[in-house]
Amino acid sequence: MNSSKKLIAGAAIVAALFSFSSVSAQMRDTAAMRQRQEQMMQKMQTDLALTSVQMDSLHAIQKDFQPQMRDIMMDQSMSREDKMAKMAPIREQQNKRIQAALGDDLYKKYQDWMQANRPQRGGGGGGGGR
Repeated sequence: MNSSKKLIAGAAIVAALFSFSSVSAQMRDTAAMRQRQEQMMQKMQTDLALTSVQMDSLHAIQKDFQPQMRDIMMDQSMSREDKMAKMAPIREQQNKRIQAALGDDLYKKYQDWMQANRPQRGGGGGGGGR
């Protein structure tokens, strides 16, 4: 009986270590993603000569829409195509707010910049309203 208690305790410790390792890896991935996103925003600010007010607006707009988009992307019950279809109206609303914040000319430059600087992902093309 004593050895079975030790075995159970050992298994619990191993399970706890795996859980901690998984959480730790997720935290590193999230931090790396935030860092890449911040670098991209800084590059955009420089490339498009955006003011701090315009950047604050872009950050606020992104913050408003990010939870909805994240929820859709995390929904394992939907196919990729369904997720993209559900995201389309959200992106449209987001883009309208960005256009209002930047003005028509700068919004066009923003769209071109986003297209040129979009991270490349594997798989067959998907994408944008042509």
